[in-house]
Amino acid sequence: MQEKTEADDIDNVGSTRTQSETQRLLVRSGIVDLALGTGKVLVGVFANSHALIADGIHSYSDLGTDIMVWVLNRIGVREPDSDHPYGHARFETIGTLVLGGVLIAVAGVLVSDSVTRLLAIEAIVGPTWPALAAALVSILVKEWLYVITKRQGERTRSSLLLANAWHHRSDALSSVIVLLGVGGALMGFAWLEMVATIGVAFMIALIGWRLARESVEELVDTALSEADVAKIKDQIEAGEGVRGVHDLRTRRMGPAVVLDIHLQVDPAISVSEGHQIGDWATSVLLAEFHDISDVTVHIDAEDDKDVDKHNLIMPPLGPDIRAQLTKAWQDVVTEGDIEKINLHYLSVGINVELFLAQHVSRSETLKQQLIDSAQNLPWMNKVMIWYR
Repeated sequence: MQEKTEADDIDNVGSTRTQSETQRLLVRSGIVDLALGTGKVLVGVFANSHALIADGIHSYSDLGTDIMVWVLNRIGVREPDSDHPYGHARFETIGTLVLGGVLIAVAGVLVSDSVTRLLAIEAIVGPTWPALAAALVSILVKEWLYVITKRQGERTRSSLLLANAWHHRSDALSSVIVLLGVGGALMGFAWLEMVATIGVAFMIALIGWRLARESVEELVDTALSEADVAKIKDQIEAGEGVRGVHDLRTRRMGPAVVLDIHLQVDPAISVSEGHQIGDWATSVLLAEFHDISDVTVHIDAEDDKDVDKHNLIMPPLGPDIRAQLTKAWQDVVTEGDIEKINLHYLSVGINVELFLAQHVSRSETLKQQLIDSAQNLPWMNKVMIWYR
């Protein structure tokens, strides 16, 4: 087990500080949304502004999501455990999906109510000027919340915080529409406020749909964009000892990216060298792409992406192969003549490296006899003979 270093302590302190800042931001945001939502609803009631009331409901939905983000953010930053070996980041993704669904539902209610009021527009009492002041205050406050929440979301690479930031931005933009609608109604165009409310609702629904779609894409392990995958592949293939990359699979896990890579290397190198090449590729990726949190590397001796692994006839394992080879060569060399046998498994068959003792004849006749004696084995590709 590795000892805890001073750098680890610094990272942990920094992570704790960032988490505390995030929690304080969410509490502050919740208090502001509660005050803003209550203020807009009250002013909307007294100023006869249905659009402002709808905007206040939108702020209350922000308050609900602030609470949800606060809870899920605390869960999402937990370290991996035995039940969640990749961490808890997808709890944030689930929260983002729920948030998107809430926004769509709120939008549906607002559209339905606004259409009903439009059909009875003659009976609607127009808004008064306090609704304009409330809408202007809302624009300024919600834009401020958007800026500080987005900044923290980018720092922590939290999709849930970024989603919440855009929820604040949607509230600011909806207040702009309310401002225009109420202004139009005050000028004698009462229907403008209802149209403004519908516009707010469609904006809310659009943001909700985007958040829900992105969350579903992550939950079903949708790959990164082709451009991002190409950058990752180019970085790997530039590494020393890498012959190619195939079956490069990517998926998001909250703010992080997880990779599964099939790395092709020289089939004749040792297991430890192939493992080292894989470790180097992993370290380079983690250094160059900060979103990548976990890399699983499978070392391949060849490009086997087109091999049908379900119908692949598996050759025997090492002990069985060595026994078959010893039997095939029993009339040519003895077991004492054989120092070592290395096996290289390829799609075309197995390449055998035979290492003979120094005292064994090096005649071409003997070599050909060894090759001929083994050529009828069903899994054989070729024999390479070496001397110690």
